[in-house]
Amino acid sequence: MSNLFVCQRLRKNQHADFMKQHQGVELLLDVTNKAQVINSLEKNEVDFALVSVLPETLNTDKVDLMQNKLFVVGNHESRFGKKEHDKKIFETIPLIYREQGSGTRHVMEKFIRKNNLPVKKKMELTSNEAVKQAVIAGLGYSIMPLIGIKNELESRQLQIIPVKGFPIKSTWSLIWLKEKKLLPVPAAYLSYIRKEKQNIIHDKFDWFEKY
Repeated sequence: MSNLFVCQRLRKNQHADFMKQHQGVELLLDVTNKAQVINSLEKNEVDFALVSVLPETLNTDKVDLMQNKLFVVGNHESRFGKKEHDKKIFETIPLIYREQGSGTRHVMEKFIRKNNLPVKKKMELTSNEAVKQAVIAGLGYSIMPLIGIKNELESRQLQIIPVKGFPIKSTWSLIWLKEKKLLPVPAAYLSYIRKEKQNIIHDKFDWFEKY
């Protein structure tokens, strides 16, 4: 059994077909925040990391995969209408944050500082899933990546609140240490991603452009 180690920040769709084609490969995934992802990569504990914020302290290679979009979201009990709100809306909606070290929080705080948004921080939670459930429960609002809230938008548990300047956009990238000599299985995975990424995006993420 050959192993492939990936710190994951996207869903598992991009891995499924590769695993079907390579029955003898065991894929080990670790879903964690950006700081821990980069630490695992630096210690050579993983072959690849999927990130939306590139590390500044590591010499890495990358393959850009797809766009990342972050929206202001709330539950469906709130009434905001379809008009685009200006930044004053942040004076009235308490925000739920990810923990320090999260890539989502890094992008969110960078945008807040750049635009001098008058935010009110209500609480801090340690995963996107925890933030999502808190927003659904009506405990506050958040700025969340679209890729993790598709089902909740479709089931009307969450809504996107139209705010000027949103969505915040970045890029999901697959990264690895530049000096790392990839073993056959990771090299095959990288080749697969480079060859099939557009097909994966078209087949698995066609809904993404609706937002």
